[in-house]
Amino acid sequence: MTQQERHEAIVELVKRQGYASIEQLAKDFDVTPQTVRRDLNQLAEEGIVKRVHGGAGLESSTVNTAYHTRKTLNLDAKRRIAEMLASHIPDSSSLFINIGTSNEFIAEALCQHSGLEVITNNLNVAAILQHKTDFNVIVAGGQVRSRDGGIIGEATIDFINQFKVDYGIIGISGIDGDGSLLEFDYQEVRVAQAILRNSRQVFLAADHSKFHRNAVVRQGNLSQINAFFTDRQPPEALRRLMREHDVALHVADPSLPAEMEPLASQAG
Repeated sequence: MTQQERHEAIVELVKRQGYASIEQLAKDFDVTPQTVRRDLNQLAEEGIVKRVHGGAGLESSTVNTAYHTRKTLNLDAKRRIAEMLASHIPDSSSLFINIGTSNEFIAEALCQHSGLEVITNNLNVAAILQHKTDFNVIVAGGQVRSRDGGIIGEATIDFINQFKVDYGIIGISGIDGDGSLLEFDYQEVRVAQAILRNSRQVFLAADHSKFHRNAVVRQGNLSQINAFFTDRQPPEALRRLMREHDVALHVADPSLPAEMEPLASQAG
């Protein structure tokens, strides 16, 4: 079993039980307690599990990690994902960019483009793009969340419903095994659903820590997007779902020779 496979198995066990001790994990995976501690520390640093005395438990499914903490998690992975996704956006395109730290890295990567029209409900994205004189940046109206600069509410939804854009770029807090896209804030989810409805193509950006993360509000399903950009191969259940619904998978993993082809073509 590789380290990545062991990490995935540890997360599945913690998810199933709610808590797992170092002693149990060392016995189950036939490794030393020191190896388990390193595994749990790494998973906790990536925001996947919560490190507690003697073992690990799940992060809260009702309260998101603080914005400033999320901003520092998995930085290299988020930058690789952002650069790969940006390479699939043509110049002179129109797009939505919604709330999320991954989307802020995408906004930075898009600064190398020209002639984009960007509608966003993320004040941080607007601040990143405001200096691009050849961009037309439109900020949605609504209620501003002080914790992360996200804009939500009925006015935001009404505003987004006025547009039909080439690409909708969304992030997510968690992806369940059945493909459910999960978030913590009901109002944020309603805005994201409006983006899904009003985009000709939808690109999802999420690093591997989201594969096993719980959140309480269902935003949609992986089957509703056109392309998924991540940094590691998703679990087989998610890859099977993407094959069934012709969702392209792009993996920004430097150990791979090239990004993945659409899963639909792999299935054939």
